[in-house]
Amino acid sequence: MAIEPAADSAAVPAEPAPARRLLLLMVPALAVGVVSALVLLGVSLLAEPLQDVLWETLPDALSVGRYSSLWMIVMLTATGLATGLVIRAVPGRAGPDPATTGLVDPPLAPGVVPGLLAVTVLTLAGGVSLGPENPITAANIALVYWAGRRFAPGAPAALWVALAAAGTIGALFGTPVAAALILSETLASRAEPGALWDRLFGPLAAGAAGALTMTLTAHPSFDLSLPDYTHTDWGDLLSACVIASAGAVLGLAAVYAFPYTHRAFRTLRHPVLALTLGGLLLGLLGALGGHLTLFKGLDEVKELAADPGGWSAGEFAVMAVVKTAALVIAATCGFRGGRIFPAVFSGVALGLCAHALADGVPVALAVTCGVLGVLLAVTRQGWLSLFTAAVLAADMNLLPLLCVATLPAWLLVTGRPQMQLHADGTPLR
Repeated sequence: MAIEPAADSAAVPAEPAPARRLLLLMVPALAVGVVSALVLLGVSLLAEPLQDVLWETLPDALSVGRYSSLWMIVMLTATGLATGLVIRAVPGRAGPDPATTGLVDPPLAPGVVPGLLAVTVLTLAGGVSLGPENPITAANIALVYWAGRRFAPGAPAALWVALAAAGTIGALFGTPVAAALILSETLASRAEPGALWDRLFGPLAAGAAGALTMTLTAHPSFDLSLPDYTHTDWGDLLSACVIASAGAVLGLAAVYAFPYTHRAFRTLRHPVLALTLGGLLLGLLGALGGHLTLFKGLDEVKELAADPGGWSAGEFAVMAVVKTAALVIAATCGFRGGRIFPAVFSGVALGLCAHALADGVPVALAVTCGVLGVLLAVTRQGWLSLFTAAVLAADMNLLPLLCVATLPAWLLVTGRPQMQLHADGTPLR
């Protein structure tokens, strides 16, 4: 005997077909990607002229060397003081303690965004060893989440966070692949229904829009124009594992120093004092390591890679250690900024040091493996680390070696503390 359906079953709306649901997501995803890239571009357009004024116009007017030890110390100390005063004055203190934040975090209140972007401009222009990725991602997540909840309240809240993060990461790296790889690690850890690519569809569209917007307007490039890696031998396999592991050890040294440095700055109990002291220490480190160890590091990395024989192994080692120390100080004293780009510089300098010590190690192999190891320790993101290392050389012949070199480096970093703290100052694991 047939069973009659329940009388109210017809009132239950049918789930939209997956293709239709994803198609409806395209327009907001593309819009979010474009807006995310424009925010990044706007911050860059403000920071670059200010950097020229601070590091070229002013020292020339004062007849002081642009990158003399005196000017680096004065300028970074002044940057710390100015950043501290801005943080004290703006609503929300420009967001939470940056030592407690990651690349993708819950949305901030929209009122925090102007202050956060203002101190980010100061950080980038003043020569602080931090990149734009963390604060720009946080700002875009806050804005997109606010707009999404206002204009499409029925959409899942997590959707707006994912779209904003993907759009920003795509713009930062100039490709949506980076966004897809990073978010795939996050999504894989969640018990959410649906195929992984269904969940990545919107973020991938946002990442593509962000990447294309940035590529068409600013033409960013991570390719260091390293010498081609022509053939692989057994010695290269050993070199790759050793260099990547050395990079992981250097990154772990920064990770273990992170909570202690943070605690020392917190004893000052005032952001202006902490940031001014942090700026002074960064200036002293700049005087020790040279001007290439200042700023976020992307342009400086290209200068290093353009002349692998221009410095000795000892000088490369000093630059790697100084940049790593500067990253720890900048991220714990209160400057707002990301850790990926400075970590790339440390890895490149370490790789060039390895090449200088043993010139039989190909430059491209040494540089990419050094970056791979440092990023694994600092970010604890396997796909991000592998992707970033690979795009620096843009040579598919290196991929098998990088994948193998990931294994011993990951064994060193897995289960260790992360370069991010809980509110009580203890590290995440």
